[in-house]
Amino acid sequence: MKFGVSLFTSDRGIGPASASRGAEAHGFDSFYVPEHTHIPVARVAPHPRTGDASLPDDRYMRTLDPWVALASASAVTERIELGTSVALPVEHDPIALAKTIASLDHLSGGRVILGVGYGWNLDELSDHNVPPSRRRTMLREYLEAMRALWTQDEAFYEGEFVSFGPSWAWPKPMRVPPVIVGAAGTEKNFRWIAKSADGWMSTPLEPKIDDRIEALQRMWREAGREGAPRILVLDGRPDVDKLMRWRDLGVTEVVYGLPDRSEQDVLAYLGRLAEKLDGLRESTAAG
Repeated sequence: MKFGVSLFTSDRGIGPASASRGAEAHGFDSFYVPEHTHIPVARVAPHPRTGDASLPDDRYMRTLDPWVALASASAVTERIELGTSVALPVEHDPIALAKTIASLDHLSGGRVILGVGYGWNLDELSDHNVPPSRRRTMLREYLEAMRALWTQDEAFYEGEFVSFGPSWAWPKPMRVPPVIVGAAGTEKNFRWIAKSADGWMSTPLEPKIDDRIEALQRMWREAGREGAPRILVLDGRPDVDKLMRWRDLGVTEVVYGLPDRSEQDVLAYLGRLAEKLDGLRESTAAG
């Protein structure tokens, strides 16, 4: 079981380059950043955590571009995987986005993880001309089209939202980035993941996920998928019994959020978290 960290990037506090370099130095396996292109001031869509139009954190309106942020992280790291928690592909042109992600994967040595979401902020999606009732279909087509560009010498795709004829597009990623869907652990979402993605990222609102992990694994098998889905859990506080249980259930990675503080404070926090996890690694291995 791997351990990663997620930085809610903004134009204040520690930057993604320093945070990812510190995370790699302390032995973490992955580094994640979020995405919001903008936040409309007048909104109808409720935030999942607050239940209304209010935001739990003003960083939602200050987020850095995830691919620029991860490119800066790539330049100062060598080993740590670089991912999004989560990106919103439907807010972009899929051909251009495929080029951006492939370029980052190529330059980073095959370290990109594509965490994606359907998008809770329907007002934000609307500004990108995304029909709310069709955003799942749109996301599926975007992913299929990008995979075609990443894997085919003469790529083509024909869909409702994406269409292009035989085309050349290099660089190809060193590996096709695994697609992890960050969403509530519902049957509808799990069936979508089993058909169109490589794994699931839990939300901070789901502290009890044991039954949901088993449900995803069952639907994965029913869909005829080989192997097992990647399962990334967003955790709050490390606990050896909980981590051992998750390990046994098939959780592949546990991710911890970094605080919105100065570089000095965040690097100190990384050191304390790494020290605690080192002890838990020994305990889970012994268990």
